Amino acid sequence: MPILFFIVLLIAGIYAPSLWAQYILNRYNQDEYFSGNGYDLARLLLTEAGIGHVPVEKTPMGDHYDPVDKVVRLNPRYCDRKSLSAVVIAAHEVGHAIQDAQGYAPLSFRTRLVLFAQSVEKIGVGIIMAAPLVTALTRIPASGVLLFLGGMAAMGMPLMVHLITLPVELDASFNRAIPFLTKGKFIPPEDLGPSKKILTACALTYVAGALAGLLNVWRWIRVLRR
Repeated sequence: MPILFFIVLLIAGIYAPSLWAQYILNRYNQDEYFSGNGYDLARLLLTEAGIGHVPVEKTPMGDHYDPVDKVVRLNPRYCDRKSLSAVVIAAHEVGHAIQDAQGYAPLSFRTRLVLFAQSVEKIGVGIIMAAPLVTALTRIPASGVLLFLGGMAAMGMPLMVHLITLPVELDASFNRAIPFLTKGKFIPPEDLGPSKKILTACALTYVAGALAGLLNVWRWIRVLRR
């Protein structure tokens, strides 16, 4: 019974933050009050930060800053709107660009880790697929060890990435975006609380990602123990 309760709690922790983030973002993406849209604000903040050379692009994918291509990318949902959600999301991604320009070590480490994790995950999947064949050809019962190593490589790396990502996201939100927005008077004082709520909701999605990774690792270990 305690294990079942733990599993239910873990699953709730995985899905609830994403649902809450969607609700909060939708709630504050209705009314428009900023003189420009998300794209305009991103360009303005980049210029004020002294990194106006960093381009801003519209993307059908999720909002993000690409530290490899050095570009801020915004989804049309926020890039083209003048809502509070659009303003806050744009400021957050500019926060990552500022981190990169200032040589913020956790962001650099995360970038290298993501590239490394992609290779390790592919190797892990390859090990999982090759383990039964290796055992059949060599007749050495080492498939259990290979499966464990492959599973930990394929599932453990995303967990590490999410754990490293969270402090990077919090810094971009509360140490970069919020001071910029309040100092520049881009949002009225009464919207400071909702802005922090938006950023907190988005940050919790990375906590959910870490919990999902933890659940996958736990499930893999249980499978191998049978």
